[in-house]
Parts: sequence; C-alpha cells; structure tokens
Amino acid sequence: MTGVPVVDEKPEPKGNAPLGGDNASTARLGDRLFGGAATASGVIVIAMVTLIATFLIVQAVPALLDNQENFLTSRAWNPGGDQPGFGILEFLWTTVVAGAIAMLIAVPFGVAVALFLTQYAPVWMRGPAAALVDLLAAVPSIVYGLWGLITFAPFFRPIQGWIESTFGWFPLLAQTGITGGTILFIAVVLSIMVVPIVTALSREIFAQTPLAHKEGALALGATHWEMIRTTVLPFGRPGVISASMLALGRALGETIAVTFLVSSLPNGAAWTWSLFNGGETFASKIANNAAEFSNPSRTGAYIAAALVLFVLTFVVNSIARIVIERRKAFSE
Repeated sequence: MTGVPVVDEKPEPKGNAPLGGDNASTARLGDRLFGGAATASGVIVIAMVTLIATFLIVQAVPALLDNQENFLTSRAWNPGGDQPGFGILEFLWTTVVAGAIAMLIAVPFGVAVALFLTQYAPVWMRGPAAALVDLLAAVPSIVYGLWGLITFAPFFRPIQGWIESTFGWFPLLAQTGITGGTILFIAVVLSIMVVPIVTALSREIFAQTPLAHKEGALALGATHWEMIRTTVLPFGRPGVISASMLALGRALGETIAVTFLVSSLPNGAAWTWSLFNGGETFASKIANNAAEFSNPSRTGAYIAAALVLFVLTFVVNSIARIVIERRKAFSE
C-alpha cells in the first residue's frame, strides 16, 4: 500500500535507566576522584601544620623550662651555659611594629592602585600594568634587600633626620643616633615588598564586582566615586582583608631583606621604644645565629622564638578568617 509511512518503533529502555549511562557513570567517578583528592589535600595540610607545631613545642619546652629569664618580657639573650636566660621582648616589638607600619603604608596604596587598574585606567593600560604588578610580586626578597641597602637608604636618611629633629619630643620618634637599619626603615621597605601582593589580589576581587550593581548605582544618579564606594568596595572588602593578612604574613616572616637592612643592638645596649631604634625580628635573629645551633639548649631557645612567630602568624590569619566570615554573614 502506498501513502502510509511505515515507522520503525524502537523499544523503550527498560526500567528507569538514564540515557547516556556511560557518561553519567564517568562523571560520577570523576566527582568522587576529585572529592577524594580535595579531602586528602585538606587532611595533608592540617597534618603538616599539626606536625610543625608539635615539633616546635617538643623542641622548645625543655629550653623554656631551663630559662632563667622571663621569656616574654626580658631582652636578655644568653641561651648557652649552665644558667641560660633569654627573652623575646625586643624581637616581638620589632617584628610586630615593623609589620603593622608596613601594612599601614601598603594596604591603602595597594587598594588605590587596584581601584585605578579596574575602575579608572583605560583598557589598553590595564593588561600591561597588571602584568607589571604581578612581576613585582615575584621579585625575590634579596633583591629588595639590596635595593634598600644601596639605593633607598641614602634617600631615607635625610627624611629620618628631619623627622627626628622635628618630632623627636614624641617617644616613638625620639632620636637614637642610629642612621642605618631602623625599625621605621625596614617597615617602609617591607611595605614596598608587599604592595604588589595587596594590589594583585585586590585587583582580582574588584574586577569581579557584578556589572548590574555598578550600572544600577550609576542609573540612580551616583557619581563614579560614589558607585565605587557603595558597590565595589563593599563587594571587595573580604578580598582586601584576605590580601592584607597574606601580605602581613610575609612581612612578619621576611628574613633575607630584613637581615640585610636591620641594625642589630649589642647585648646590654640601652632600650628605647623609638621607631628609629635598631633591633632584630624573629626571622633575622634566627637567620643571623644559625651557627649557634650547637647544643640542645641553644637550639631550643631559637626554636622557642620560632614557635612565637608561628603562633603570631596563626593568630593573625585566624583573626582575618573570623572577620571575613562575619562580613559574609552580615551581607547575607
């Protein structure tokens, strides 16, 4: 017969078996492998941090038990001998103050550069400028140390002299007679080192601000700066905090550049809280005296100092995480 099309009916799949079962099973296997790898990576990181903390505690406790000085408030550093005595007041002050001043300089400057690259710079400039910032973040710290010692130090000395002569009545800016690597000097160099980190991370988060939010603010009559203040900055605040804490972690633990620049004080030297005083950070003290790791008592003293630096960095990152989580909860 003609005119009646013949349609070959294919049997329907039995049961509820989904179409493309091989692809689905492969996808599920990939998900399981990825999930397992991510879980294993997280467990390994936690285990490594725990093992490092355990090693530091085990090595430091015997030296701390034999210590004849107050570990937190003493400036003495005589870890050897029959009656060892050592304290970390000088290292703690120098490390924390230099890191804090570096952040006070680097964060506003880094955020301003990130805003310029994402909100103001022409399109042809954004790519090359962003690449230059990323390149600066990859410069080795020894290069910054040499630059600070050879190039920046002669430029900074007259500025230090003017500040001392003008504001020397203030205890934190009192004259000390030290013209080399003062706390303020190494703080400025550290800020230059960490500005690229703050800029690079802040730039990435500012660039992800939803376009609808920015256009909505402009449509309501906001100026360009008002749009940035009401949409870009609130959206990027958690990222800026994370970038700042990451930069602070590098500033607190920086070793080579600080070792090149800082003017260490001899034992028994008069102490002052001035930012123009010398001193040593935890990292530079350990690096400068690695040759003294000759017996368990001396080694334990330096490991105890490293334990304090480890705890300090851990606390800083924990505070940053708490702030970010609160910001997220508030925004939700």
